[in-house]
Amino acid sequence: MPKRRPIREKLLLGGLLVGIMVAVLSASGFLGIYSYRRLVRGLSRRAGELPRASALGDAVGRLRLRHAVAAGHGDGPGGIERFPVALAEVQDALQRYRLELESGEVDDVPFGDRSREQATAHAIDASLRRIDGLVSASDPGRDALGAELERLAALSAALPSYLQEHLHDLASEVRSGYRTLILTTSAAALAAAGLLTALGVLTYRWVFRPLRLLGHGSRRVADGDFDFRIALDTRDEMAELAEALNGMTTRFCEIRDDLDHQVQLRTREVIRSEQLASVGFLAAGVAHEINNPLASIAMCAESLEGRLGTLRLEDDDLKVAGRYLELIQSEAFRCKGITERLLDFSRLGEVRRQPTALVGLVRDVAEMLGHVGRFAGRSVEIRGPDDDGDLLVMVNPQEIKQVVLNLLVNALDSIEAEGSVRVMVRREGGEAVLVCTDDGCGMTGEVLEHLFEPFFTRRRAGQGTGLGLSIVHRIVADHGGRITASSDGPGHGSSFRLTLPVATVAAVPPPRQARAA
Repeated sequence: MPKRRPIREKLLLGGLLVGIMVAVLSASGFLGIYSYRRLVRGLSRRAGELPRASALGDAVGRLRLRHAVAAGHGDGPGGIERFPVALAEVQDALQRYRLELESGEVDDVPFGDRSREQATAHAIDASLRRIDGLVSASDPGRDALGAELERLAALSAALPSYLQEHLHDLASEVRSGYRTLILTTSAAALAAAGLLTALGVLTYRWVFRPLRLLGHGSRRVADGDFDFRIALDTRDEMAELAEALNGMTTRFCEIRDDLDHQVQLRTREVIRSEQLASVGFLAAGVAHEINNPLASIAMCAESLEGRLGTLRLEDDDLKVAGRYLELIQSEAFRCKGITERLLDFSRLGEVRRQPTALVGLVRDVAEMLGHVGRFAGRSVEIRGPDDDGDLLVMVNPQEIKQVVLNLLVNALDSIEAEGSVRVMVRREGGEAVLVCTDDGCGMTGEVLEHLFEPFFTRRRAGQGTGLGLSIVHRIVADHGGRITASSDGPGHGSSFRLTLPVATVAAVPPPRQARAA
């Protein structure tokens, strides 16, 4: 079974994708800002070196000028005597430059390498110490001092060129960083676009598509397409809602089919009742008109049979005439029996009803059938209500006994010698329900459809009038009850379900006690 994924987890996943997208874009932006900050910081740090380097160069220039003046005027005033002052200015300018080099940490910024500047400053410091030594000597040696000054001038002049070279290298370094930043930003933008696309696809699959399918399916069901079922594979609450809608539609179809079936049954009952009423009215007239001629035919046949001995006929002719007269009488009496059943079927009017114990009535009928020879060896199992009591119904006992007799006779006729008939009586609300079930020959759909119609029978000619179940239906309907038949087909038995209203018996108040005199 697929794992269930609730909407809450899907929303959390969507929020996680949005968070990743925001993080990627933020990282890209912060990386650009950090690179810009490093560049500005490096420029700011290195920009402070230029004035110090220029001041150092100016001080070296003045020192060389003092040396040139001293060389032109000898050792008089304005000559070598003022040289240490200019040398001290150079040393002070060098000290300021070295402090500028040591101030601030620039190792992590572009062109932050100060190794050459520091080495040059160290060489300038060594040159100044040599110059100071030459000046302090008793014979300074003007040529050596001039050469050292030339070296010092060259070293001081090289300091600004280092920064210029760094600035020149900065262009290529910035270009490389710019390309890296462009690639990083492009990758971040592509990643964000991919995440946004994935979020859009997931939102469509998890939210908009299920809603569209639910709406489409609901409209089709509302338009009457009850065979349509909504199929969702999201495995979340929306899929459960779709299953609930499908179940509701299925349940609605079952209720609709059941109502249609009940309407068809009630319609058939109404039509059958009307047919029975019409047939009963016709049967009453026909039976009344036919009874008298049948009685005359039977009487004449009986008279002729009695006078056969007085006729001068051969023995063979007498036998043939006697057999024919017996046949006429037999068929006349059978027709009379049919007309009597027709009269029973069409009998109208008020009948007297009384509270009757239904289980006891069924037991009496079953006991009576037990003495019939053709049913010998066949038993009827009777089960009453669960409380082992009886169930009172307001009926005419004789008519209901006729109903039960017809049902049991039909059931016993349909089973084999080892077959069984079961009668169960119970109460359902305000009705008493009698169910007669057998495992006999069963019935086809055609037989079930026409079972209660007058003169409908599948028995051989001469073995039934087809009026028994019609009379049963009329009696039950007259008592405000219903009777239905069901069968799973030939060879699978039959079941008749009979409902009758339960009798309401008012409690009898106890007799009053005679007042003591």
